[in-house]
Amino acid sequence: MTTTTAPQAPPARPGSPPAYDGTSPFPSPEGPPVPRTGAQRLQMLLTGTIVAFPLLAVVLAGWVLWGRLLGPADLLIAVAFYILTGLGVTAGFHRGLTHRSFTAARPLRLALGVAGSMSFQGDVIGWVATHRRHHAFTDRPGDPHSPFRYGTSLRGQLRGLAHAHVGWLFHRETSTSAPAERYAPDLLADRGLRTVSRAFPALCVLSLALPFAIGWGVGGTLNGALTALLWAGLVRIALLQHVTWSVNSLCHMVGTRPFRTRRHDRATNLWPLALLSFGESWHNLHHADPTCARHGVDRGQLDPTAAAIRLFERLGWATDVRWPVPARLDHCRK
Repeated sequence: MTTTTAPQAPPARPGSPPAYDGTSPFPSPEGPPVPRTGAQRLQMLLTGTIVAFPLLAVVLAGWVLWGRLLGPADLLIAVAFYILTGLGVTAGFHRGLTHRSFTAARPLRLALGVAGSMSFQGDVIGWVATHRRHHAFTDRPGDPHSPFRYGTSLRGQLRGLAHAHVGWLFHRETSTSAPAERYAPDLLADRGLRTVSRAFPALCVLSLALPFAIGWGVGGTLNGALTALLWAGLVRIALLQHVTWSVNSLCHMVGTRPFRTRRHDRATNLWPLALLSFGESWHNLHHADPTCARHGVDRGQLDPTAAAIRLFERLGWATDVRWPVPARLDHCRK
């Protein structure tokens, strides 16, 4: 884990909140806590279901695997859905819609929005709004999921790691801190994306129903349908969720930092996650140059999302792609 000591900030003006020094825990909102409304409690329940339900599949997988092997059909279906939904998040939600690294043709934009929604990571507009807030306040007060929320002591970083990985989804302040009207008005103005956002619950059901149906069609038995549902549905969702959340947590705490980022921004490159995250774990470059369509810019840095965007460009489905510029990269290097 990294521990950064920042210069002392100048004294705050009387009556204003103290300036963040880079090491202290984030200040808590003033005033007594406001009880959650019924709608907020329901949202927390749904969030808990989305997080916990796929994890139960891992336990079920152990029972299913006891004394038998994983079938090749299950593996192929799982890999296909992992790639489909993973690129929906990385190329669609993240590089395309959040950072506008490229302009997707409308059918592609909507298709990526649907694919990303099937990852069980939230509706497209809420996801984009939260991530834009993360970049606006990276690793300082206001960041919804910074692992340094509780300071840079060992205990604070361990607590912050849990918060950045999954705890922020249940935190009263951070789970509702990115209103779409402020952080994603462009998506709210897009009728198609509003429809995709509203369809999130149905798309989650579809994300499980399709593997079940394909498994039944390939195997011709209920057992084949159920094992496909397990591996290509629940286990696939759990793996992709935790890989994505690891970029929020681990990729701000461990790894290399060859590029300069803004003050307090501790984003790192973490190569072991590169393939599973489709290149998202080259996180240090991303925070140094957020609109760049390629995150893995150095030799040997795998970036499957950039390869997909290149394919979209060659097919005429993506334009105005913001590829790395050598002069800009040199300027960003330490």
